[in-house]
Amino acid sequence: MLKPRRILWVIAFAGIFLGIPAGGFFSLLHDLPQINHLKQFNPSAVTTVFSSNNQILTQFYTEKRFPVAIEQIPKNLINAIVAIEDRNFYTHSGINLKAIVRAIIYDLKAGKFKQGASTLTQQLSKTLFLTPEKSIVRKIKEVILTLQIERRYTKNEIMELYLNLIYLGSGAYGVEAACQTYFDTSVANLTLAQAALIAGLPKAPSVYSPINHPDLAQKRRNLVLKQMRAMNLIPVQDYTIAKATPVKAPSKTARLHPAAYFTAYMTHILKQQFDLQTLYSKGLNIYTTLDLDLQKAANQSVANRMAQLETRMKEQGRSSSKLQCALVAIETKTGAILSMVGGRAFNTSPFNRAVQAKRQPGSAFKPFVYATAITLGFSQADLVQDAPLSYHLPDNQTWQVNNFSKKYGGDIPLRNALALSKNTPVVRLLEAMGPSRVVEFAKKAGISSVLHPTLSLALGTSEVTLMELTAAYIPFAHMGIKVAPFAIVKITDSTGRVVYKTEIQKQAIMSRQDAAIMTDMLKAVIREGTGKRARIIQKDIAGKTGTTDNYKDALFVGFSPDIALGVWVGNDDASSLGQNETGARAALPIWMDVMTQGLSNRPYQYFDIPDGTKMVYMDPDTGQTTLEKMSNTVKVLIKTKDQK
Repeated sequence: MLKPRRILWVIAFAGIFLGIPAGGFFSLLHDLPQINHLKQFNPSAVTTVFSSNNQILTQFYTEKRFPVAIEQIPKNLINAIVAIEDRNFYTHSGINLKAIVRAIIYDLKAGKFKQGASTLTQQLSKTLFLTPEKSIVRKIKEVILTLQIERRYTKNEIMELYLNLIYLGSGAYGVEAACQTYFDTSVANLTLAQAALIAGLPKAPSVYSPINHPDLAQKRRNLVLKQMRAMNLIPVQDYTIAKATPVKAPSKTARLHPAAYFTAYMTHILKQQFDLQTLYSKGLNIYTTLDLDLQKAANQSVANRMAQLETRMKEQGRSSSKLQCALVAIETKTGAILSMVGGRAFNTSPFNRAVQAKRQPGSAFKPFVYATAITLGFSQADLVQDAPLSYHLPDNQTWQVNNFSKKYGGDIPLRNALALSKNTPVVRLLEAMGPSRVVEFAKKAGISSVLHPTLSLALGTSEVTLMELTAAYIPFAHMGIKVAPFAIVKITDSTGRVVYKTEIQKQAIMSRQDAAIMTDMLKAVIREGTGKRARIIQKDIAGKTGTTDNYKDALFVGFSPDIALGVWVGNDDASSLGQNETGARAALPIWMDVMTQGLSNRPYQYFDIPDGTKMVYMDPDTGQTTLEKMSNTVKVLIKTKDQK
């Protein structure tokens, strides 16, 4: 019989022997996450960007994931997952003891953790709560969690969670994201062959990806089909057809973004106001101003017209390797950016020439000189001298101002001087008013770049961006009111609550009458001047060509009553486009293509003719006005006497 002292020692040793593992077990339980609210697990969601008519432009995410209900997932996909990943899923309690024993024996022989033995539920617990570390402790935690999940949730609930959370390669988390990534379709529309391919991905997503290795993806898919057939989950005929279906890598062309420059511009704006990492993971909806149909028309026109220009450059023996184009379309009444092209190919050149590049606008700047004159009381019928002009500069140099045509008309009306893009009259006009006044007006209109108050400013020698130049034309079209361009209409959260909204910014910078007269003068560019080619557009439009020295830059900036559109064409290295590649030849055709599309679905609108103005007839040579139409007269808008 044991003595009391020995009994106490036995009890103590037994307590220690049993208590240590028990304590370790309860410690593991204490460290494990709670699975009570597993169904409410809220993974990183996708933020979706929409066009103006609610078409998806792109998606931002830290994890590309689109949760779907089990009812939306085809039976073939569920069967394929079961066949290749866990054929006893619907009968086991979460742990496959035979597989675990087999894996332990294999690992012991290998001398390391190598063989897996996870059921779908184990994979789910590891994905949700644990690290990929391979250790005994982590495996024990996984088993405990798995048993808890199986006790609390149905098999369908577990399967739904698994299919929405599993990583399937190429940034896709869950089966819906994978289907969109690899097949450009929804999970509900999967074929048997596609379902089998998706089911084969969890083992090694990058290895069996149809993007990376179509041949390996096909072998893995066929193995899944074979397993499904062996389990009698699909009939022989379906198996044969699916196995014969070739696996092809998704088309890179199909994945090209139609508005990559616009999206990059919008992202830059977001970055200034939000933490992008947080923004992209919240499942927000970003509604933009982009008109996707207009954007596609712009892309197509740029591609076609640049190809034609390349041909002309090659005929002159010029390299077109640096040839680029930029375009921006803005709604005149709101400032909404409808379309943006920052270059010929975003994937090879993401530099956005519509908003980042500064180039000389050439004659496209002249309207700001004439607008300044109109606001100071000049009439478009007033005369200005068109004759040879030169200035003596320091160091005994001379600046000779020449017209592009090398022809001079003597005293001509302001209207004709602008329409025909004469150089000597606009420099004289600038000199008479003073360069600082023109700088002041251009700044009010929206030009934010540095403008040098010299006489050459009249010829567009100060560099600006296409965006600011185009936006600065808007007051002419919109009753003298400047609007700030914007790309984002609003942002809503997953419940539809508005978390951000752009407020339209407007400011009157000139009178309604002066704006209408400037528009009338710019209509003359198309009716009678350098933009005649655009007369084919049977709508009320106005605009101005721009060409810089040695044909380095070609521009056309113009507008209808509701769309302002600017186009720039040039070489990135500022070399010549070639002889006679003016704004009218190189840029205007693109402008015409895009403006035609932009106006096609809009009602016909006329430019504003406000009170305090009237239409009269003017002799284009003398500037004399009359109320009666004569054979050589043109219709012009002037202020009434009480407005002068």
